[in-house]
Amino acid sequence: MEKNFFPVNQRRLRADRHIRELSAGVKLSHRSFIQPLFVDEAIQSPREVNGLNGVKVETIETVLHSIEQSIKNGIHKFLLFPVPAKQADTQFDFSYAVSVVKAIKSNFGEDVWLASDLCLCSYTSHGHCGILNDDHSRLENSKTVEVLAHYSSLLANAGVDCIAPSDMTDGRIGAIRSRLNSLNMEEVSIMSYAAKFSSQFYGPFRDACHSSPKSRGLQNRKTYQLSPANVNDALASALRDEKEGADIIMVKPAALYTDIIAKVKQQTLRPVAAYHVSGEYAAVELLAAQGLLKRDAAHLEVWTALQRSGADIIISYAAAEAREWIENMEF
Repeated sequence: MEKNFFPVNQRRLRADRHIRELSAGVKLSHRSFIQPLFVDEAIQSPREVNGLNGVKVETIETVLHSIEQSIKNGIHKFLLFPVPAKQADTQFDFSYAVSVVKAIKSNFGEDVWLASDLCLCSYTSHGHCGILNDDHSRLENSKTVEVLAHYSSLLANAGVDCIAPSDMTDGRIGAIRSRLNSLNMEEVSIMSYAAKFSSQFYGPFRDACHSSPKSRGLQNRKTYQLSPANVNDALASALRDEKEGADIIMVKPAALYTDIIAKVKQQTLRPVAAYHVSGEYAAVELLAAQGLLKRDAAHLEVWTALQRSGADIIISYAAAEAREWIENMEF
């Protein structure tokens, strides 16, 4: 008996938005988003960031209002970047960062989850992420790690929920975890910038944090940040940080490194965070401003790609708009 043959018709799963929603393998949620916050000791009122449409560097007073508005939009998770007024070479004053953390947690308590970036680039006179040797030809790894571990204890004592080391020095995750545990702060988590690449896409961020390298020796961060051409180095760094005690593994940048996100996800049992960095965000915003793409749809497409590649957490400058955009997402 001759069998009936029905050609495969994939289009039935695309027939209308309802079935497209049902068959979608990626389900975005605003609850997976973290919003960055910039707070600068040296300013009296908020200032715009060149290239970061809608993003401001704030004062302690105004950032509290911004957090309140973000909470109304469904965002309760934040990544803080405190910018001190004074820079130095070795003796750093972390009191401003501590005061910002205390102000945020005092006002919002457990209603927010607050991570704080941990790095020295905004504190050093030369703009590098740690202490340099006398002729500024290399970064002193051990001395930097010691300072970072101390800084982490101050932030944890102030009430931060998570420490987010972005410096890329070797061994800092283990040192921070040991320091926090010794102070009975085991509940404070660590989100490691484990696979952080030396990228051209950090420009607007460096304007926000005054963190561009400007030493007489090292002119860039290629000796401690990862090469975009070295996948194995990224995987080794991520697995090392997991072994040393990192609770969340971050890949930065994100949109250009979805292959790294996928490879890291395959090899770790920790949640993977993707940081859609300032330059990547600015590229979408500039195209939208020129009418060359639809702003919300473009950001949603990027976020979908990040989650599709394996990201559990997305750090985005448009996080405060995520809930509305996702709810109105056209499948």
